[in-house]
Amino acid sequence: MFTGIVTGLGTVRTVTPIGGAADMRLVIGAPGWTDLSAVPPGASIACSGCCLTAVELAGDWFAVTVSAETLAKTTLGTWRQGTRVNLERPLRVGDELGGHIVSGHVDGVGTVLAMVPEHGSMRWRIRVPAALARFIAAKGSIAVDGVSLTVNEVAGAEFGVNIIPHTAGVTTFALRRPGDAVNIEIDTLARYVARLQEMP
Repeated sequence: MFTGIVTGLGTVRTVTPIGGAADMRLVIGAPGWTDLSAVPPGASIACSGCCLTAVELAGDWFAVTVSAETLAKTTLGTWRQGTRVNLERPLRVGDELGGHIVSGHVDGVGTVLAMVPEHGSMRWRIRVPAALARFIAAKGSIAVDGVSLTVNEVAGAEFGVNIIPHTAGVTTFALRRPGDAVNIEIDTLARYVARLQEMP
């Protein structure tokens, strides 16, 4: 589990097809992010909201294997050498929960529609697949590319969030533009509430 509070940025160094090109091996450089020598192989790392298993770690980089399913359901299938990635280590018992509970299981891909200056921040408008829209509520939580955010408003399959300068500066948000795809994870609580409502 994660909190959606990004602790560093990484950069994709290599993308290597494996398994007949269905799966991918990604090497992500993360100099200065964390002491990777203390991270055991098999540990989870959230990469722009997607929980991945570190299969190899050395110096200032780590490698992950990404399945065809993950490549198809997230933005990872579009990552190339040089792609910047939000990074977060898993939540430990006793850690401060500064964002909200994030599983790292991406529910779908959204599209950035607009980014408009609003006072000292930027108001973003994002469209999500229709199947996810019912899980998003005003003043609820949502993870966008692994970043915990508060939903300002919802209109159909679109929602708005504010990105303050600090958040833009320590995440990949500063690199995003209208039309870009982003990983979306709905609030776990919303998922279970909806499921309970479906039960007879």
